Amino acid sequence: MRRTLCVFLAVTTSLVASLVNAKAYKGAEIYSSDSYLYGRYEIRMRVAKASGVLSTFFTYKNGSEVGNTFWEEIDIEVFGKNNATEWQSNIILGSSRPTIHTEQTHVANTSLADAYHTYVVEWTPDYVAWYLDGVEVRRITGTSTVTSLTNPQSLRFNIWSSESVPWVGAWDDSVLPVYQFVNYIEYKTYNTVTKQFEGGWRDDFNTLDSARWGKANWSFDTNRVDFAPENVVIKDGILVLALTKENATGFSGTPPADEPASSSSVSSVAVSSSAASSIAASSVAPSSIAASSAAASVAASSVAVAISSVAASKASGGGSSGGGAINWMWLLMLGGFTLLVWMRDQPHQQQYQ
Repeated sequence: MRRTLCVFLAVTTSLVASLVNAKAYKGAEIYSSDSYLYGRYEIRMRVAKASGVLSTFFTYKNGSEVGNTFWEEIDIEVFGKNNATEWQSNIILGSSRPTIHTEQTHVANTSLADAYHTYVVEWTPDYVAWYLDGVEVRRITGTSTVTSLTNPQSLRFNIWSSESVPWVGAWDDSVLPVYQFVNYIEYKTYNTVTKQFEGGWRDDFNTLDSARWGKANWSFDTNRVDFAPENVVIKDGILVLALTKENATGFSGTPPADEPASSSSVSSVAVSSSAASSIAASSVAPSSIAASSAAASVAASSVAVAISSVAASKASGGGSSGGGAINWMWLLMLGGFTLLVWMRDQPHQQQYQ
């Protein structure tokens, strides 16, 4: 009986801790089941316009947020502040915390929240490059920043809110709900022999392919929101990621249509950003730690796994989206099951007391 009771108390304590730490705002993240080494990633999306909010796409080596594991991540993070005209390219890596960041902020000549735009990341053994609407905005070639990216990475989208005002702007929840809309993602593999991008796949989000994507249910330090699966919605061929108040999750409207690109595509100019550099450590995810950003296993098979996932989330300094799944429903079901077992065994155990 004592053993069963101890397990029950441990589960209950974990559940209560999760509920106590629940946040008043809910964001959304999806992550790929598979990881990819190198490739070309093209994303067509329309971002949220709101100070304090980030709409992202990033690649992330799962488990980067754990301990002194070597972190690997490549980011596109669009700021909702300043009329959503600014976005950040970044590579995050290193075993020490805080990790090494290479942020650079870019300014578009129009709001990135008023229409869909095409973002591209090209990742090869020799360079990483970022494009906006067909224009190359940044390229890093041949440095240790690139050559240190040696492991396959998962693909992630998320919408979240950093608590760092200097980095993302002041927070005002009166603007909620806000949304990130994704029309498609297209992935091409990289042939290291021919040095060409080829093959791959494309997801137009007519449905959410559960074999390809999972929905996050965790958070991380400096993130104002928990990721809620209810805030991931597919509608009219568009992936909708919502940022809402706690009791107003989901999306019931009509996603904006993706109009054909005009001949005058948006260009973007790279500028330095000391604010982004000083805040870099707060924008890492796992599972993003995306302000990315970052990475975790969703299905916990034991109390130990669940508790370790929570611990990983606490350890994640980050932003991008990742690490440490807190599966409240799973804990609740396990706690209830454990209680039933304890109640069933109680009369039998009392015979030996």
